[in-house]
Amino acid sequence: MEFIELKARTATPPLPDQLYIEVTNRCNSFCISCPLTYDHFLPFEAKNHLTWENFRRIVDAVPHIQRAVLHGIGEPLLNRELPRFVRHLKERGSHVLFNTNGVLLDQRRGNALVEAGLDELRVSVDAVTPELYAKLRGIDALPRILDNLRAFVQRHGGRQTPRLSLWLVGMQENIHQLPDFVRLGGELGVAEVYLQRLVYFGNGEHLAADTTMTAEQSLYGTLEAYQAALILQCEELAGSLGMTFRASGATTPHESVAVKGDHPWQGCLRPWKLMYITANGNALPCCIAPFAAPDYPGIVLGNVFENSLADVWHGERYQELRAAVSGESPAPWPCQHCGVRWSL
Repeated sequence: MEFIELKARTATPPLPDQLYIEVTNRCNSFCISCPLTYDHFLPFEAKNHLTWENFRRIVDAVPHIQRAVLHGIGEPLLNRELPRFVRHLKERGSHVLFNTNGVLLDQRRGNALVEAGLDELRVSVDAVTPELYAKLRGIDALPRILDNLRAFVQRHGGRQTPRLSLWLVGMQENIHQLPDFVRLGGELGVAEVYLQRLVYFGNGEHLAADTTMTAEQSLYGTLEAYQAALILQCEELAGSLGMTFRASGATTPHESVAVKGDHPWQGCLRPWKLMYITANGNALPCCIAPFAAPDYPGIVLGNVFENSLADVWHGERYQELRAAVSGESPAPWPCQHCGVRWSL
């Protein structure tokens, strides 16, 4: 995505051509790094699957959707309408992708997504051993997920789409497994492996004793020698296996764990190009916002089921966000701690 110069940024830009649409906020995992796991401490929204009618209310309000990401807080495969969503977006010429934990990626669902024309299928597997996976994800499901992936590659691995990739949320707890994670991708026949650093909202330790939403677990803004050596090793390993090792967003793995500059949020284009909409219609600054701010109501920019998408996009809250991101201090927005190059 192109960088938007400060002078070209306006308070009322054209409607976004990129959408994050949360198709559900329910999940079948209990990740200790996810605020959804602790929403009895920190309430988010009522649990909901996005309906076909509300999906159409969102996408029909935007003339051109270049890129549609069908995930947010929750597991997309839980929504039975997901292939229908994908097919409709593909008919409109959009590039469509989503991230899944892979637990429900059986033959029926996989075939339906392929037939619908899905462009990218991203699978988050944060550990290579069942024990660590169960600790981080809250469910003992790694063997099942790997079986699902092997079967999916066997059925659809020769196709150009969907492009299959493995993702690891890097934290102190699992970073040592990164080389084995690359090897796992090679064994499964997955050509792309991604590192995404942990995002946390700064007070996870108050939610539960075993949460990883803490500064001690995060790679936040640091590039220690051990991490740098691991990343270099993985780049070389991936090359030898004919694979690609990348970081989330348009960065190298090295850049993804290092934040530079005094005002990194000023490089963000999301408030001018992208809209994140939850399963209940709430517009948020970006997909990172729920993880980066303990004050959830304070980051809601409007509701597209209560008001038109255009009215929300051009509304006062969005204008305030754009002004804050363009300034030297975006507080109270979660942007103030953003590394900009977290997952797009």
